Amino acid sequence: MTDTAFPDHEFLTVKELADLLRLKERKVYDLAASGAVPCSRATGKLLFPADEIRAWIARAKSGGDGGAAPVPMNRPPIILGSHDPLLDWAIRQSRCGLATFHDGSRDGLDRFRRGEGIAAGLHIHDAASDSWNVPAVSATAAGLNAVLVRFATRRRGLVVRTDRPAPSGLGDLSGRRIVPRQPGSGTDTLFRHLAARDGLDLSALDMAEIARTEDEAVETVRRGEADAAFGLEAVAISYGLDFVPILDEEFALLIDRKAWFEPPMQTLMSFCAAQAFRDRAEAYGGYEIDALGSVAWNA
Repeated sequence: MTDTAFPDHEFLTVKELADLLRLKERKVYDLAASGAVPCSRATGKLLFPADEIRAWIARAKSGGDGGAAPVPMNRPPIILGSHDPLLDWAIRQSRCGLATFHDGSRDGLDRFRRGEGIAAGLHIHDAASDSWNVPAVSATAAGLNAVLVRFATRRRGLVVRTDRPAPSGLGDLSGRRIVPRQPGSGTDTLFRHLAARDGLDLSALDMAEIARTEDEAVETVRRGEADAAFGLEAVAISYGLDFVPILDEEFALLIDRKAWFEPPMQTLMSFCAAQAFRDRAEAYGGYEIDALGSVAWNA
């Protein structure tokens, strides 16, 4: 390692890190792609957190393994976790070649930890801090070579039938037939937390069959098999149903750092940075994507 003066700012560029380490820039790209050096990507550029780079260099100088990456998993090209209609559309439209397996945020986080996919969609609310995703990820995936990237802020509330009076909020659901989501999903966990906060007795609800995706939940209401679902505004609009807003939530992708640099994920994220994606988000309604691609947490 070099004794070159350390740049006095929060993030280093590829060139700055290459100069610091006295390496060719191509080698820095290789280190980033393998996960051997702490890095993140913003607006399509690699950036290296200065504090983490300092610690990485210090470990190497002290005889440690520096930024050596953990043994990589042979992860299949699957996006796990929670279902999001906009993400689902982007995966198909971008022709990135990624498959999906959606069965809730917690299921996705557990499967990601076991190496069953390259990414997991999450919207896990932490009641203690009133924050999203980072507490759950930092407690579960701290030892993994992964990064949590923001995807979208989504408006969630009650999707209701148009032929009956709309409830004023969660506290007005007693006696109605509701579409539940699978236990452990981000939606189910959030719904139970908000119900307790608003004094809603869940035993007073008539539960329909469990829905495992956002579309399935709202489709149940559209068919008249339930009065309401705790769903997304975007899906309510798509199905022509009424919507009672409750809150905005953060949806993010936990991504294997090595997979981030490979063609399928790069193709997807490049597509999501294009105007066609922004137009689709606006057409759906209920989405805010200004923070798309920014890093929320780095292992």
